[in-house]
Amino acid sequence: MTTQAKSQAPQARAPLKPLDDALADLLAQAAPLAGSDTVGTFDADGRVLAQPAVSPLQVPPQDNSSMDGYAVRRADITAAGVELPVAQRIAAGGCGTPLAAGTAARIFTGAPVPEGADAIVMQEDCEALDGGARVRVNAVPAAGQWIRRAGEDIALGAQVLAAGTRLTPAELGLAASIGLASLQVARRPRVALFSTGDELVMPGEVPPAQMKPGAIYNSNRFFLRAMLLRLGCEVSDLGIVPDRREATVAALREAAQDNDLILTSGGVSVGEEDHIKPAVESLGRLDLWQIAMKPGKPFAYGRIGGAHFMGLPGNPVSSFVTFGLLVRPFLLRLQGVRDVAPKAIAASAGFDWPRADKRREFLRVRHAADGTLELFANQSSGVLTSATWADGVVDNPAGQTIARGDRVRFLPFVELLS
Repeated sequence: MTTQAKSQAPQARAPLKPLDDALADLLAQAAPLAGSDTVGTFDADGRVLAQPAVSPLQVPPQDNSSMDGYAVRRADITAAGVELPVAQRIAAGGCGTPLAAGTAARIFTGAPVPEGADAIVMQEDCEALDGGARVRVNAVPAAGQWIRRAGEDIALGAQVLAAGTRLTPAELGLAASIGLASLQVARRPRVALFSTGDELVMPGEVPPAQMKPGAIYNSNRFFLRAMLLRLGCEVSDLGIVPDRREATVAALREAAQDNDLILTSGGVSVGEEDHIKPAVESLGRLDLWQIAMKPGKPFAYGRIGGAHFMGLPGNPVSSFVTFGLLVRPFLLRLQGVRDVAPKAIAASAGFDWPRADKRREFLRVRHAADGTLELFANQSSGVLTSATWADGVVDNPAGQTIARGDRVRFLPFVELLS
């Protein structure tokens, strides 16, 4: 072989990057954003707590009744059928007086237990007499029966929510229960979003019957924007950038000005019309990864000034899945969330998958009536109907076949998209 022939020999391709390695590399770059916001607890759903929530009180603040019934002294109830005068009535929000020996107090759920009472007898085990002036107690209570003790839920000074907690309705209720009207939360990531491709058309611009050959509607822009908003991001939508290098450079330069992340869809291959790579490299740095996953092999990560850059593949299902597995955890980590891994569920396959692939596969599936997972017939990366039909994906290791009845690792979309 001549020297010239040797120089023209194609370079060996780099090995595919394992998905877990790609995610670890990304998360290593995701330093939590500086700054925080103070928001009303009513408006903090989905935000990430920037400071721990510490309780300034105990919950419940005092012993209270967990039942409608009668507060009694156990020493007075020596046997079923004892009759006692009802000396007071205590409703939730009220405050009784110390319970005298030989008397009972009518009490309602949530009301403070009067001093001296050591048990609650629920009203179903009692019989009101003389229009409620007396009560017959038909059961002997155990010590502490139906009493919620002060601080049994939350102790004074306890940390009830850690920094980095992503707030859900349950956490908001817990914060309110300790009197927090506002919360310190991580600021929202600012994300610039655009798509590349001269073939892309926005819905509403051209009627379907007038679409030019090769043109397609830009579906990625819609689901990517929606997923970014679900993750609490402030989104700057820069639209569709033409497949020209100068236009791509201009869009990237604008996006890098005041955004934390630039997210693009399409143009991360190495074709003549894919300008993302040289454009990013002219402004910053870029790594093009070939990830051992299907769908979603091409992926790009880089930096332009202070902004992170991520380039997703253009095929819609590839972009959809890659966002859930790589972009979502990155954005959560930027907001200070530590546990960013989606929670998988073991499930039974209701299908056969005899074709093992060298890449780790994410197969679109949904739960059937019998509780097993059924497989969408067309697993192509361009078939977006698979994502609306499915309720999650099977995370299938490289080289693995699946037989009906096998236990598989199921990732619900609710874990990947929120």
